[in-house]
Amino acid sequence: MELRCSVAGSGGGQAAVGAGPGLAMEGQGCGEDYESLPTSVSPSTHMVAGAEAGIMEHTVMYPVDSVKTRMQSLQPDPKAQYKSVYGALKRMVLTEGFWRPLRGINVTMLGAGPAHAMYFACYEKMKRTLSDIIQQGGNSHLANGIAGSMATLLHDAVMNPAEVVKQRMQMYNSPYKSVLDCIRTVHRTEGFGAFYRSYTTQLTMNVPFQAIHFIVYEITQEKINPRREYNPRSHILSGAIAGAVAAAATTPLDVCKTLLNTQENMALSSLNISGHLSGMVNAFRTVYQLGGIPAYFRGVQARVIYQMPSTAIAWSVYEFFKYFITKHKLEKRTPY
Repeated sequence: MELRCSVAGSGGGQAAVGAGPGLAMEGQGCGEDYESLPTSVSPSTHMVAGAEAGIMEHTVMYPVDSVKTRMQSLQPDPKAQYKSVYGALKRMVLTEGFWRPLRGINVTMLGAGPAHAMYFACYEKMKRTLSDIIQQGGNSHLANGIAGSMATLLHDAVMNPAEVVKQRMQMYNSPYKSVLDCIRTVHRTEGFGAFYRSYTTQLTMNVPFQAIHFIVYEITQEKINPRREYNPRSHILSGAIAGAVAAAATTPLDVCKTLLNTQENMALSSLNISGHLSGMVNAFRTVYQLGGIPAYFRGVQARVIYQMPSTAIAWSVYEFFKYFITKHKLEKRTPY
């Protein structure tokens, strides 16, 4: 399927939904392609598509995310030392129960919907606005990177508390009985600020991650889908490549974020650090003291394995819902 425009004849015909796979857009010239929806479409289109994509992305890949969190542990329990993603999943299921890799998934689902709704809506709006300023009528990669970075500010403001709770639930021998127990305990013992202790580190990681991610995605789309049609295979492939490149490049920052979120007791006590670790600089220093340069890349395999299908799912689901919602709206207002 593809979403494309058709030009009315000299007699001034009306654009309509054709019998074939193409979808003509009323009142739109051929400069308006699938990737940038008609300006008459409400941002709610992007928000609904983004929410669906975020929930699907995080739930499908959640078990691998649980493994990534554990593999990034700087001083793990001997019973929680893993050599591979598959080996970790197998041991978690056999020793801790079938549902253990999914522990904390409910708080992730609650955060992922609104976070990704704002994320994609902001990205689409800023992408169009900045592209018109930087490269009028074209697709500016600089605009894509800046738009992705700005969208991250909204996304992380919603997701950071969910990420803190999720990662504490994922750790080996987590002391929390449920998501609500974790929220109450963290708030009571560490204060509300604990939910945003890693926010600056999260932004420091996600701003370059999303800038790289969106730029690589758009470049890949230009190479394999230059007409910007609705093509699921191209969205999956572009998303996977973009996710893998961005994930590998930003793994050191992800390790620091995990340390700040989990406040790993064994690791901090081994350096005689009392109280709670805070701040990106302190996290970087602590990671280096605990394992040198290699420590910054703990869990890189799990992170790439998680991010490749994760971003592929996110983009394919997002682009599908963009297509589906737009097609539905156009069919409703097109006379037959």
